[in-house]
Amino acid sequence: MTVTQRRILLIGLVPLFMSLLSVSIINVVLPAIGDNLGASSSALQWVLTGYALSFGVVLVAAGRAGDVFGRGQLFMMGVGLFGLSSLVAGIAPGPLTLNIARVLMGLGSGLLNPQVVGLLQQYFQGPQRGRAFGMMGTTVGLSVAIGPVLGGILITIFGEDFGWRASFLVNVPFAVLALILARQWLPTGAWRPIEAQEEKRNRDLDPVGVILLGVAVLLVLLPFVESSLGWFVWLALPVGLLTLVFWTKWERRYAARGRPPMVDLNLFKIRSFSNGSIIIALYFMGVTSVWVLVAMYMQQGLGHTALAAGMIGLPAALVSAVSADVSGRFVFQVGRRLVVWGIVTCLLGLVSTILVVYLVSQGIGSEWWMLLSLVFIGAAQGMVISPNQTLTLQDVPLRYAGSAGGVLQTGQRIGTSMGLAIMTALAFAVTAVSDWNIGMIASFIAIAVIVILAGIVGVVEVRRGRKPRR
Repeated sequence: MTVTQRRILLIGLVPLFMSLLSVSIINVVLPAIGDNLGASSSALQWVLTGYALSFGVVLVAAGRAGDVFGRGQLFMMGVGLFGLSSLVAGIAPGPLTLNIARVLMGLGSGLLNPQVVGLLQQYFQGPQRGRAFGMMGTTVGLSVAIGPVLGGILITIFGEDFGWRASFLVNVPFAVLALILARQWLPTGAWRPIEAQEEKRNRDLDPVGVILLGVAVLLVLLPFVESSLGWFVWLALPVGLLTLVFWTKWERRYAARGRPPMVDLNLFKIRSFSNGSIIIALYFMGVTSVWVLVAMYMQQGLGHTALAAGMIGLPAALVSAVSADVSGRFVFQVGRRLVVWGIVTCLLGLVSTILVVYLVSQGIGSEWWMLLSLVFIGAAQGMVISPNQTLTLQDVPLRYAGSAGGVLQTGQRIGTSMGLAIMTALAFAVTAVSDWNIGMIASFIAIAVIVILAGIVGVVEVRRGRKPRR
């Protein structure tokens, strides 16, 4: 690995880690925010959902903008906006300021994330690309699992009044450092469009396509992240799906007129891309909610502290880091079978966790056996996320690397939002008539069903019998 490649990994993965950490850390510090700012339940809900909505809405447009105008500029804009809004969130005097800052943080995350994927596609090839995406998978896995731990530690050290503020302020020095290093270390090619020789008329961001897709994603996400608004919010879902249909028609018309569309819909004719996108959307729909459910089970069901709830996922995070690195080294030798094995490993973790919870409900086991059962899910994270990303993007033309990465990450965001809404609603519904043990078991069974669906798509892809290209 060259010096330039190492620098790109450092510049890209650190802010990526911080942006994803901001998704998972908030679950632990949210009660402290409510107590300190006197925020209402709806205001606290927007602390969660404002970030998720703005993050998901801009991913594809940001990826395409990086392809068209150069990824360095978009990366700097994203990191700068994320760092500045983190500072505002950390010193927010009230809920309104905090919620505005969280929306801006989400926009910054949405701008920078596709640029990282595009840079890895641009500057890594063959086995080195597998290793680079392996490190990216490690970053994703660690951010999900370490967020609750870090949140619990900050609340323990600084207390509720300043601990939640520290969870935002910790982003600021990393953002400043990333800006400085990006300006110095990003190679010249990162600041130019992929096809620098193309005429200016081809550097088209397709503004109508950007608006249509942004509105569609917003409407599809809204009922899943804002279900507390009432039944009528679900009317947004069919409207969002209809807008998505209009968007695809617009993109085809735009391409037929000889203009470069926001997303080349021919991407979905690449089976490795379309199947891989389905796999990861289903996987995130199921598995992301595992860590939220475990945290709620430990705190609300068993009465443990936030720190203890966060610590139970730490071994899984460490195993995920090792698993992603190893998987990145062998992804091209093993191919999509590695993803299927990861899904099987995840199912083993889900079933063994269900067994642990059942034994706890019978009074003959300890919840701390989840330290072991969740390790299988952590190992699966490394075997599924980064190898699937590598294989899904391998046949995508480089000029569409950013927008394709944005599509992939948008699927992850929608899957995550849907999964969290469905699984937590199921857990609360079952708990209302039973207890948290039964609620956990029911939710984990539902998660297993969704993971099995992802596995079926993976098996179909494997049975194509195509060996992955280097």
